[in-house]
Amino acid sequence: MIKLTGPGSITTCDGVSRRDFLQIGTLGALGFSLANLARAEAQLLKPSSSEKACILIFNLGAPSQLDCWDPKPDAPREVRGPFKPISTKGDFQITEIFPKHAAIADKFSIVRSVHHTAAAVHDTGHQMMQTGRLFTGGINTPHAGCVYEFLKGRRNELPAHVILPEPMGPTGGNMPHGQDAGFLGKSHDPFVLNADPSKPDFRVPDLLPPTEIGEARLDRRRKLREVIEGALKNFEASPDAQLMDANFEAAYRLMTSPLAREAFDLSKEPTSVRERYGMNRFGQCALLARRLVERGVRFITLNTFITVFNEITWDIHGSKPFTSIAGMKDIVAPMYDQGYSALIEDLHQRGMLESTMVASLAEFGRTPKVNPTGGRDHWPQCWSVYFAGGGVKGGRAIGKSDEIGGFPTERPVEPKEIVATIFHGLGLDIEGHLPGPQGRPFPLVDVGTRPITELF
Repeated sequence: MIKLTGPGSITTCDGVSRRDFLQIGTLGALGFSLANLARAEAQLLKPSSSEKACILIFNLGAPSQLDCWDPKPDAPREVRGPFKPISTKGDFQITEIFPKHAAIADKFSIVRSVHHTAAAVHDTGHQMMQTGRLFTGGINTPHAGCVYEFLKGRRNELPAHVILPEPMGPTGGNMPHGQDAGFLGKSHDPFVLNADPSKPDFRVPDLLPPTEIGEARLDRRRKLREVIEGALKNFEASPDAQLMDANFEAAYRLMTSPLAREAFDLSKEPTSVRERYGMNRFGQCALLARRLVERGVRFITLNTFITVFNEITWDIHGSKPFTSIAGMKDIVAPMYDQGYSALIEDLHQRGMLESTMVASLAEFGRTPKVNPTGGRDHWPQCWSVYFAGGGVKGGRAIGKSDEIGGFPTERPVEPKEIVATIFHGLGLDIEGHLPGPQGRPFPLVDVGTRPITELF
């Protein structure tokens, strides 16, 4: 029997107060948020010999291809921008604001010819680059990590798919951002950290019981479903409670798991390692991503930023509430350069890079010409992404853009091909199907879509 010592005004026949139960059932620690994320073993776990993992870094706001990964030094100044190209360990150049990338360029390869023809707004790119499809006809296609979780299951009590540090927030539209399980159902949604691991008081909210509950006698735990059945029969009949009931034991096991607590505990890392990644939100999330993959999490989605408004991001329109090119150079680029390079080097040194794909994506590129406010605007006609690990051969540039970085001239790539590439790197059959809306088979990627095999 579990004894909850927190105060409450109404006590059930099992000795648990109604207030305590409601806190267990509705707050983050033991309730719906975890229940939706932790699967029921009997239904969803599938044996798998695959050991592949993926860290998807989503550069929310969209880096400028011309100022970052695809410099055009011979173009007019209003096109080429203020940064000089530098040589790298690969067969390509990048700009001078990423010196640490240059030193490890033999470990990643760039695709410089990504494009789409949908609206030039953040939401559409977020959806297409993470799900392979645009939200149309009311069909919310699942995130690539949710697909992987659905097909392969968890390796242990840790979730199969984790979002760091939190899901995308407002980006100017009102459409889904493509970071949930869509039609696969809420039980396959990712586990969301909802915390900043760079903070001194960092804790994972869903791994800690609320203080109002008090101490639980974990050595005398039992299935919490019995508490529900003995206390709130009417509540049990609701759809939300049925979902919670199906996942409750797994959610509680996650909260009380020593492995989960240890995996999220960055204090276990030497100070020198933490500083190597950078003592900022992105750097510590990158380190946490490595720790989670090392301990069995299959897929990490790392959002470099949460919104494009009123903070320094990749969204370099040049005027408030957005960012200037100078702000990108002085704040964003150094933070990202340090955290990314540390992650790749750390994975390589630990022998994990070959089995861990690191995909660095964005929703679109930036306009070839600098705008009157000294920034660049949205440009889905051409941009760059890059991949490391997971069987990817580094040091190469695939595809080309024209002389102003405005349109692909060789090997044009669509977002659905990016998602197919991730699935391919993870060992999935891209011709396979999911149980879609109304139970109809739904292809992992659009029929005829192929991965970028030149990367491997």
